[in-house]
Amino acid sequence: MEFETKCLHAGYTPGNGEPRVLPITQSTTYTYDSTEEIGKLFDLEKSGYFYTRLANPTTGAVEEKLAALEKGVGALCTASGQAATFYAILNILESGDHFISSSYIYGGTFNLFAHTLRKMGIEVTFVDQKASLEELKKAAKPNTKAIFAETIANPALHVLDIEKFAQLAQALDVPFLIDNTFATPYYCNPIDFGANIVIHSTTKYLDGHAVQTGGVIVDGGNFDWNNGKFPQLSEPDETYHGIVYTEAFGAAAYITKARVQLMRDLGATPSPQNSFLLNLGIETLAVRMERHFRNALTVAEFLTEQAAVKKVTYPGLKQDDSYELAQKYVPNGLCGVISFEIAAGKEAAAKWLDALQMVSLEVHVADIRTCALHPASSTHRQMGDEELSQAGISPGLVRLSCGIENVTDIIADLKQAFEQLEG
Repeated sequence: MEFETKCLHAGYTPGNGEPRVLPITQSTTYTYDSTEEIGKLFDLEKSGYFYTRLANPTTGAVEEKLAALEKGVGALCTASGQAATFYAILNILESGDHFISSSYIYGGTFNLFAHTLRKMGIEVTFVDQKASLEELKKAAKPNTKAIFAETIANPALHVLDIEKFAQLAQALDVPFLIDNTFATPYYCNPIDFGANIVIHSTTKYLDGHAVQTGGVIVDGGNFDWNNGKFPQLSEPDETYHGIVYTEAFGAAAYITKARVQLMRDLGATPSPQNSFLLNLGIETLAVRMERHFRNALTVAEFLTEQAAVKKVTYPGLKQDDSYELAQKYVPNGLCGVISFEIAAGKEAAAKWLDALQMVSLEVHVADIRTCALHPASSTHRQMGDEELSQAGISPGLVRLSCGIENVTDIIADLKQAFEQLEG
């Protein structure tokens, strides 16, 4: 099936007389005819549903769909994008381990890596993703276990050289984890370029309507966990009577362990209702992303003409630093998010944002409705000046997420805000 068709049909095929639309299985538990059957489920000898914290038919259908869209062998939905990132790292790293991350990442992810994981004994080194492969290799340590980056950075909007980071991971014989939230699988499949694990905040474009919070981890099934660096996967798990994930589940070892171990113990489970809403959003993903891109490109060109704007960052613009990388990795379109810097700084940026009328000032992005935010005082507020600079965030930076309204109405609202700023 082609991508648009997968958005509608993958993951759920109704049988004769069954609902055409994916049903909501709003139940925490499931019944069986014998204790033997339930025991096999708990021993991972049989697949099925026994408690919604681990698996649910509605969520399971969405997981199958997302795995198909990202070309993975399996997926695990979580209650938030932050939970997905946390689980993706914790599934293979433990106290005493180290990983490398691009510095151009979402503020919440930065705090998770730099502070929370550090308290757990997991160390991170942030690198400039524009550095050469040889420079990036210098950040490696004997205990380095993973590489992390975002396809399109939030909110710096830099496009990652995915193949370069994949080469770094291959040279270190560790997995490459990538957050593909902004590009979505419609515009980019990182696994095609060498990524091993793909992460999304499904709260964003995959949902698209700001009605559910969620995340997903997709396992590419293309990394050898038997290289001696990941005993969590290649050696017996005593909590399941000594099962070895790589032996029992093959290419799906990583995602199986994440479900039966981390979701079992930590429980950041999406509700069936949220999974249902997420599925509705995914069904129109292809249609929406094209409109987001067209609107954003038009708005980005408008912003370049404004006297109050010092710089516009949008990889669809030919003068953008990431334009060539965008042509390689996301040639058919981009996200609807634009970053631009108001020359007069933080106070002027706040004044401009406060003057918006139709455009919402909110802590969100990738919605069908246009919204805007000042990252330095919100999503990245906990970061110091040097950390903000490393993430590509200046005091006057504004993150604008173009929705799917008529673009003339978006521009009209931006224009009147600039007029008020100038006045």
